[in-house]
Amino acid sequence: MVAALLGISSTGRIRPAAEPPLVLVACSGGPDSLALAAVAAFFVHRGEVRVGAVVVDHQLQPGSAEVAAGAAAALRGLGLDPVQIRTVDVAHDGDGPEASARTARYGALDEAARELGASEVLLGHTLDDQAESVLLGLVRGSGTRSLAGIPQRRGIYLRPLLGLRREETLEICDTLGLDPWHDPTNADPAFMRSRVRTVVLPFLAEQLGAGIAPSLYRSARILAADADYLDELAGAEFARLAEQLPAPAGDEDKNNDDGAPAWAADATAPQRLLQELPQEVRLPEDALRALAPALRQRVLALAVVALGGSQPSYERLLAAQSLLERRGSAGPVELAGKVSVSRIPRSQGSPHEGSGYGKLVFRRNA
Repeated sequence: MVAALLGISSTGRIRPAAEPPLVLVACSGGPDSLALAAVAAFFVHRGEVRVGAVVVDHQLQPGSAEVAAGAAAALRGLGLDPVQIRTVDVAHDGDGPEASARTARYGALDEAARELGASEVLLGHTLDDQAESVLLGLVRGSGTRSLAGIPQRRGIYLRPLLGLRREETLEICDTLGLDPWHDPTNADPAFMRSRVRTVVLPFLAEQLGAGIAPSLYRSARILAADADYLDELAGAEFARLAEQLPAPAGDEDKNNDDGAPAWAADATAPQRLLQELPQEVRLPEDALRALAPALRQRVLALAVVALGGSQPSYERLLAAQSLLERRGSAGPVELAGKVSVSRIPRSQGSPHEGSGYGKLVFRRNA
C-alpha cells in the first residue's frame, strides 16, 4: 500500500531493479516532509527505487541556510542520495509572500527534477493541509476546482501523505528519533493560512467536533471527482467548438521528430511559449448558449488558457458571458493574462462564414 502511495510498483517482495527510477522528496526539514522522506527511504534498501531529496532555501528568515543544511544532513543520514540544497530568490511581485515563495519553490523543484532525471517529486502535504485549503477556498468564494483542494497527483508531483493527519507525521518522526524543524511562520498570524491553522480550525473542532478536518478532506475528494468530470466534458466541448487562428507568419510552432512541440524538451520554453500559442480563439455564440452554465464557464476559461492567459476570476467570466446576451457593448472584455474577448456582430461575419453567424473572439494582446 505504501509503495502504491509513493507511485512505486511493488509486488511486496524484494526485487531490485537493474535501473531503478529516481524519486525526489521535497523536504523543508519539517515533520511532514521529514516523515515522508523516512518512509520513502525504506524503498532505497529494497533496491526498487532510488530516492533523493531537494531542500529549497527561500532565504526569507535569518538562519535559513543553517536550517537547510541541517535538513540535508538528516536526509543523507536516512540514506537518500542525491540530496541537493537549492537557494532561491523570492520575487516581491505583488502576489503576496506565500504565492511568491511557492512560485520560486516549484521553479527550483522543476529544475532539479529535470536535471537529475527524476520520475516523480514527493510532497509532504497532509489531511490537515487539505482541510485548510478547503476553508481558504470557501473564504475566497472559489469554485469547484479550488474547493477540491490539493490534488494527490499533478504532473510529476505526488502527495502520498494526503490522507494522514499532521499529528501522525510527528509520531513517525518521534518513533524514528528524528528531530524536525518547526517553521515559525506556520504560527505567524500575519499569514491567513497560519490563522486558519492555529485559530479557525481549532475553534471549529471545539464547536463542531474533532471530525471537522476529516470532513473537509472528504468534501475535497468528492469535489475533486466532480471537477475532474466537468473539466473532461468541458475539454471535449472546447475541442469541438474552438477555432484557433495561428500566430502571424514566422511564429509557427516547430515540432520535434516525434511530433511533440519543440518547447516540450526545451529549457527556454517559458520565453518562447507565447510565440507558439494561437493568436486568436473563436467560439460560436449559439453553441455556447446551449451549454450548461458549469460547462460554459469552463469552456470560456479554456479559451483564455489556450492563449497563454491564467484562469479568469468568476467575475471576469460573468463579464465574458454577458456578451452572449447581445445587449450593450460588444467588448472587448479584459480577462486574465493579457487576453481579451469580444463578439463578432451577426452583421459582420467573417468572409468564410454566413453573415448571420456570431462568434466570441478571444485575442492575445501584445
